[in-house]
Parts: sequence; C-alpha cells; structure tokens
Amino acid sequence: MGFVLTMWTLWGVVLLLFVAARVYSSSLSRDEDDQLILQDSSGILKAEQAVIIGKINKFKPIQMTATWALALGTLFVIAYYVHDMVSQFK
Repeated sequence: MGFVLTMWTLWGVVLLLFVAARVYSSSLSRDEDDQLILQDSSGILKAEQAVIIGKINKFKPIQMTATWALALGTLFVIAYYVHDMVSQFK
C-alpha cells in the first residue's frame, strides 16, 4: 500500500504545482490588453504591455513543464490501475 500512497502523493504535489502555475500565469496576464496600439502618444502603454508580455513569455516554459508533468503523472496513474485491473483477471 506504500507505493499507491506515494504515487497519489506525488500526483497531488504535481497537481498543486500545475494549479499554482496557472494562477500565477493568470495573474500575470490579467493586465494584458489584446489590442492594437495605433497612436504614437501611447508609448507608456506600449512599454507596459511589452513588460507584461516579456514576463508571460519567460514563465511559459515553466507552465508547459507543469502541464506535461501533470499529464504524464495522470497517464502513469491510469496505467497503474489498468495494469492492476488486468493482473487481477489473470
């Protein structure tokens, strides 16, 4: 029973990291405006948006790593239980 508990604990930790990455990414992109800035007088707005985009792009690899880790962990849990189910019917 120790392996199953460890497996679920690790999956839960990965899930918490994934949720934390999503919340942080959401808070970063909250102030991002998806609009064209046509006037030259809005240089401050362009600079603010460039800083936000830079932070988002810098964090994107971490967010993708958390997503893939959660996907692989979920597949591992599913594979474990499918293997366990098949081995019980032998």
